[in-house]
Amino acid sequence: MKIQWKPLLIQLAIPLAVGGLAGFLIRNSMETYLSLEKPPFSPPPAVFPIAWILLYLLMGTAAYLIVTSSSPDRKQALILYGIQLAVNFFWPLIFFNLGYFLTAFFWLLLLLALVLLTIQNFGRIRSLSAWLLLPYAVWLIYAAYLNFGVFWLNR
Repeated sequence: MKIQWKPLLIQLAIPLAVGGLAGFLIRNSMETYLSLEKPPFSPPPAVFPIAWILLYLLMGTAAYLIVTSSSPDRKQALILYGIQLAVNFFWPLIFFNLGYFLTAFFWLLLLLALVLLTIQNFGRIRSLSAWLLLPYAVWLIYAAYLNFGVFWLNR
């Protein structure tokens, strides 16, 4: 398969831009987060941007494989992908900026459900796309644990 560079770069840029904008919007909330009680196995703050950049690159690559496919199901799969990306954008705003930890937890469960549906839809078109999104789903499960732990320990 020949790489189509323009679609690849666009698909990589979309999740990175969404994540970058969310990161920019929560930048002033990190001191508050650092002062919170956190559950066991919480990573140091430096891990989060690294993990998210890698996850966004995997997402973009998965989306690229769908965009460049000839499947008649690609439009539906990409709409679902866009919805989950929008839901992803709002989670840090709810958690960090608003401090609504329980609401953020349920928002994260919604995001996980959407990602699992996206994996299912992507998998029908290109199995590699589904596999590329699997680390994202695993990270969201871990994030849900951390989110609920922050809620519980800081009620």
